[in-house]
Amino acid sequence: MRVLIVDTYYPAFLESHYSRSPGLAAAPYEHQWRALMDTFFATGDAYSHNLRALGHEAHEVVVNAAPLQSAWAREHGLDPAAGEDAILLAQVADFAPDVVYFQHVHSVREELLATLGRRGVLAVGQLATEPPDLGLLRAFDLIVTALPSFAARFGAAGVRTEQLRLAFDERVLKRVGPQPARHDAVFVGSLGRTQHRRSNGLVARAAWTVPIEFWGYGGQLWPPWSPVKRRYRGEAWGLEMYELLAASRIVVNRHGSIAGPYAVNMRLYEGTGMGTLVLTDNGDTLGELFAPGVEAVTYASRRELVDRIRY
Repeated sequence: MRVLIVDTYYPAFLESHYSRSPGLAAAPYEHQWRALMDTFFATGDAYSHNLRALGHEAHEVVVNAAPLQSAWAREHGLDPAAGEDAILLAQVADFAPDVVYFQHVHSVREELLATLGRRGVLAVGQLATEPPDLGLLRAFDLIVTALPSFAARFGAAGVRTEQLRLAFDERVLKRVGPQPARHDAVFVGSLGRTQHRRSNGLVARAAWTVPIEFWGYGGQLWPPWSPVKRRYRGEAWGLEMYELLAASRIVVNRHGSIAGPYAVNMRLYEGTGMGTLVLTDNGDTLGELFAPGVEAVTYASRRELVDRIRY
């Protein structure tokens, strides 16, 4: 089977990635692609790496990485200004996949899915955020999600849906290597005050009492007297994030409301994968994934979070 994985990266990360490597934007496609995958941002090339290990042909494209996609277009006789969909469809024609796997369904137009269908290509979408309208979801041949509530909800609505649990890319361990402990308790993730108001508010209140350090996006939005703003260290992406987790004694984790009653976010896997103690809010499925009290310790209130960090 041939699988083309279509990903979309955070614009802030892409800007940082290219600004750190002058001349990279003018490099050949393969050079740019390898440099981007070697950051281990998001899922990187974990899908294609493991699919190839299973005997399949697979490749990732990052459709909103303009220098990368422009390089591919130039090398294949296509106008780099043709647009994301036009370049992607040319990549589909060139790779001839049986399946196109979209990591972010929100970035996909129904017209694009219809074109893939006419070409006999199956379209699969991965959903881990607030869903789009049902019409778009039904246009996919399959939706996969790590969220048990989504699998049940959309399956009942006539969307072909399967649950696919998250995972940790063990290749990161070789790239990062052993790290001396430089941090006590850290939080890495979205620091938004609207989308994660309740859960971030609990961690922020705990930080008045214990010295939690914060990395992520949205930290600048907190008031200057907040412990989040005072201990905000900036953003950490890809390998830098993994190095930070490995160099920390405790990783504080919290779930957004979208997770419902379940334990299902990437930080659980990333923190435990790097060998760091994860201190997390509880979830009904935590015991199915990790050994509670051994690989992950839970808290249910600000007081419990503070007490466990102190312990």
